Amino acid sequence: MKDQVQMPFWGLIGAAVMAFVFTLPISIITATTNQTPGLNIITEYAMGLIYPGRPIANVCFKTYGYMSMTQAISFLSDFKLGHYMKIPPRSMFLVQFLGTIIAGTVNLCVAWYMINHVDQICFPDPKSGSPWTCPNDHVFFDASVIWGLVGPRRIFGPLGNYGALNWFFLGGLMGPVVVWIFHLLFPKASWIPLINLPVLLGATAAMPPAMAVNYNSWILVGTIFNFFVFRYRKMWWKRYNYILSAALDAGVAFMAVLLYFSTGIENINVHWWGTDNPEHCDLARCPTAKGIVSPLSDSCPTF
Repeated sequence: MKDQVQMPFWGLIGAAVMAFVFTLPISIITATTNQTPGLNIITEYAMGLIYPGRPIANVCFKTYGYMSMTQAISFLSDFKLGHYMKIPPRSMFLVQFLGTIIAGTVNLCVAWYMINHVDQICFPDPKSGSPWTCPNDHVFFDASVIWGLVGPRRIFGPLGNYGALNWFFLGGLMGPVVVWIFHLLFPKASWIPLINLPVLLGATAAMPPAMAVNYNSWILVGTIFNFFVFRYRKMWWKRYNYILSAALDAGVAFMAVLLYFSTGIENINVHWWGTDNPEHCDLARCPTAKGIVSPLSDSCPTF
């Protein structure tokens, strides 16, 4: 079992310590902006430097460190909602505890069932007709190769070609200081306090699995309801906007289950312009490094 997991006992302790240290500052960002920056890059980078060449250990360390913090913040958010709704804390914790056990068991059973019964699951080519392309899982696997197997030393260190990217750590550290200095120099500017660098920079974390169609739908819905409706129909926005947000999330979840049991289980696939190629750009999958010939497409240029 130890050979399969690859992570020693001190890795679990280190992941728990990292989750404990970052829970409070990330919770403050979540409470004020409703955005939760992840620890996936930090945990992968740290474990890749400490324990290189072990991809399974890297993803285990990331999972224990990143998801422990995310689960803690989720519990705190539920406690905050329960406090507003006058729900006793013990009852709230009991529901959270039971919900975690039930959800973890159901997720494991569903994943096991789908892997063994769905043909071409997580097949990366959308032309196969399967809707189960699993973009997040592909990013998870790619991250294990980049940070765990290859290691940051061979990519962002002295043995790699992307060492200059480490300067962005300094940029992220100095960014809030620059905003604070601008606020001191221009105290009457009302737009400077609205700058929140964790939100602006943290939004890029969704880019690896997301496609152009995802961002277009997010921008369209967000602009309509959080700009036009907020500006011209503020009473409607105050009363229904958050209900609409919950309804959109619930609608997607219900439709996913409904479509699977009505069409997917019978291997009936819908082919149209929006599903055959979500990117609608063949160059999006082409490599940009010099001298690399892409095996994915003949239309990819070689630099």
